[in-house]
Amino acid sequence: MRATRGFTLIELLVVLVIIGALIGLATLSMGIAGPSRELRNEAERLAGLIGVLAEEAVLDNREYGVYLTDKSYQVLQYDPQTAKWRALDDEPHSIPAWAELRVELEGDALQLPQPAGEEDEKAAKTPQLLMLSSGEISPFSLRLSERRKDGMRLVLSSDGFRLPTVEVEGQQGRAG
Repeated sequence: MRATRGFTLIELLVVLVIIGALIGLATLSMGIAGPSRELRNEAERLAGLIGVLAEEAVLDNREYGVYLTDKSYQVLQYDPQTAKWRALDDEPHSIPAWAELRVELEGDALQLPQPAGEEDEKAAKTPQLLMLSSGEISPFSLRLSERRKDGMRLVLSSDGFRLPTVEVEGQQGRAG
């Protein structure tokens, strides 16, 4: 008789446990569920949105704006026929409840409005950030941070001509 060689059941189980542990570590290291990662994604989403709106404003020869509250933001478009701003989306995009949003325009801190109730939803909104058809953007500094004291703080800023960038507060040379 010939003896056949192969893997034992225990050897196969050990390999499966090792692979499972490596997949678990890879998932945790990517920070899928972490608030810091989610905050960075939110900041990059907002910076990307402002960049796209700035390009669309020039290409479409239209004025766009972003209306900010302390818990959400919404894209608006200027309608020259009615001389009013109108929302492009039915619902504003909410930021996570554990995050806060603060804005400075031209060096002055803005008091952001509370999210509107249903009766105020149809009221006229005026955006705080403008993306003009001339290619200009409102000069701003927007801070998106975790509410906890030791949480991550990110800054999006633009001087009015360049697209906003996302930086960790304190690493861009400004004191908070």
